[in-house]
Amino acid sequence: MGDPAWTDDGPVAAHHDTRELAARFEDEKPGRVLSGPVGLLFTGVTVTIALLALWQVFFPLPQGSKYYLIIFLAGVLPAVFVAYPSGVRLGRRAADDAAPAQRSGPTPLDWALALAALVSCLYPVLPVTIGAGGGGYDAFLDRQGLLDPLDVAMGSVLLLLLVEACRRTTGWILPAVCLLFLGYGYYGGLLPQSWPVAHAGLDFDQLVDAFYNSDSGFYGTPLDVAASYIVLFTIYGAVLDLSGAGRFFVELSAAAFRRSRTAPGRTAVASGFLLGTVSGSGAATTVSIGAVTWPILRRAGYPPERAGGMLAAAGVGAILSPPTLGAAAFIIAEYLGVSYLQVLGWATVPTILYYLGILLSVEIDARRSGVRPVVIATGSAWRLLARFGYHFLSLIVIIVVLATGASAVRAVVIATALAAALSFLDRRHRLTPARLVEALGGGVRGVLAVSAVCAAAGIITATTTKTGLGPQAAALLVSGAQAVSSEPAVVLVLTALLAAVALTLLGLAVPVTASFVIGWVIIGPALLNLGVTAPAAAMFVFYFAVLSEVSPPTALAAVAAAAVTGGRLVPTMWQTLRYALPAYLIPIAFVITPTGLGLLGIGGPERIVVAGVVSAVGVTLLAVAAGGWLPGVGPAGVPERILGALAGLALLWLEPVPVTVGSLLAAVLVVGVLVRRRAAGGSGASPAVPSGNPGEEVQ
Repeated sequence: MGDPAWTDDGPVAAHHDTRELAARFEDEKPGRVLSGPVGLLFTGVTVTIALLALWQVFFPLPQGSKYYLIIFLAGVLPAVFVAYPSGVRLGRRAADDAAPAQRSGPTPLDWALALAALVSCLYPVLPVTIGAGGGGYDAFLDRQGLLDPLDVAMGSVLLLLLVEACRRTTGWILPAVCLLFLGYGYYGGLLPQSWPVAHAGLDFDQLVDAFYNSDSGFYGTPLDVAASYIVLFTIYGAVLDLSGAGRFFVELSAAAFRRSRTAPGRTAVASGFLLGTVSGSGAATTVSIGAVTWPILRRAGYPPERAGGMLAAAGVGAILSPPTLGAAAFIIAEYLGVSYLQVLGWATVPTILYYLGILLSVEIDARRSGVRPVVIATGSAWRLLARFGYHFLSLIVIIVVLATGASAVRAVVIATALAAALSFLDRRHRLTPARLVEALGGGVRGVLAVSAVCAAAGIITATTTKTGLGPQAAALLVSGAQAVSSEPAVVLVLTALLAAVALTLLGLAVPVTASFVIGWVIIGPALLNLGVTAPAAAMFVFYFAVLSEVSPPTALAAVAAAAVTGGRLVPTMWQTLRYALPAYLIPIAFVITPTGLGLLGIGGPERIVVAGVVSAVGVTLLAVAAGGWLPGVGPAGVPERILGALAGLALLWLEPVPVTVGSLLAAVLVVGVLVRRRAAGGSGASPAVPSGNPGEEVQ
């Protein structure tokens, strides 16, 4: 693929390593750069884990999935202590503070923790009898509920190691949450029994048994998803990236729009959507597209804050978009017992509406804010498609294979093999044996932190299951809404709003995957008890868990975008919220009304079409309210913007009366903008039209 003839502001200027910048704003912390013998050992371990995960797809271990999870965790948990520094710099010189942990190798303590992790993870399957403990996998399972003291000791060690692994990879908050649940399980029996969240109490042996030797603990659904799905998709993303797909997607996005006033914004949004298939991470996608498109956006006249908001919203959309949603989407499939293809179907219409809102905002900004046309001198989009369009084939294969009834793991393995084979069509990106090893090792390294989080999530799920906290917390949430009104519809709306706020706050503190798990076991039952269907409740929790990446005051994707553009942080966050507004409202729409299920593709063609069209109009009106411009007509004043906001919210209720009210308000808005435009023309004033050279194309 030839270098596009962009100016020095173009993608050639994005030669700096965006991976290090992205790592600063991920849910996980950046790890060490391993080299020499340690690097070779680490690569050997990660490649072995990758091969085991691939082997498990076609030749599952005869002992069962839990046995595989034990082996998988025994591989990834020690690797976490080797790859991620402790972050504690006791007695170090101030001169070493410039990322010394990334430069230096593992310490003796790291090796000791890695060895302890290996032993405690493998203990359940080691065929060695130690007193009344040990004895192999079957003997360990037979002691469920009656653990030997050695079992409790090993389980306690693994508990502490998982908490420390989460601290190293995500920071202090998730470990604190895990310890809070642990304390609740142990001390909850001391709470006044009249309190709704009180329980009979659990001793420490019971808790360790629930964590270490049950299907809801360390080896529960979250870790199963990480070991069976996420690792394969990260390997696929690494293969696709090394095959040159990421660069192709950005060049294709630029070539598709070329020369128009909105070309820079469209390029950024399209790049975010396409690169999400490779990244699957909001912050990483934001940094990747920002490094390439920010120079173009700057030349077009976008303020840094507005450009940053656009980049962050487009980047986070990658986690919400098929065919490779965020990690929590696989957990949805496992929790609900449905195929991953169904989850993709549920996400399709909301994704369309999300990007519709962003694109409308781009169009409005281009006309309202003086954005200049920028000529992007790149090759023909058709020529790029003809030469490198094969990069789409593996993505299409995932959908096709899923449609045949095959599992998601088989679909992604087939797609990975196809992407590797197609890489030989471009000699600069051929997946040679060395590059294949890089892809396998890089894919597993990308799942280390997620695996630690998923295993630690077992502390939360097991405690919730053993104590009955989920139904109790759900009852509290619903009773809070019922204290305001006894009307069922109002109770449902208030519960959804309270749940949205709670999930958003939770997502500010913990990574997306953990946020979804906690939200599902605590808040999910509240929605289900009010008659919300399981798909709607699960997708509601999923969306608000993901949106933590654009929600102030943390807003990791917005922080990453501000770092790229140099914009002020708080205004960048507010601009991100403006672009991402549909993503906050659409989930509420498909929870509070049966018609809203059409947004998830549920309920037949008529419901789907009605919900989709009405919601699209609502999203358009919200974009007008946020941007102050009615596309095709002209600028909207404050009264029209207020009408647009009210009309958009009413239409998203998706019931006959609110839709009628919203339609009437929308009609008044259009009339108001037309009158304003005519008055401006009659007085000799011209509406706010962006500056540009005469004769330049404005699309």
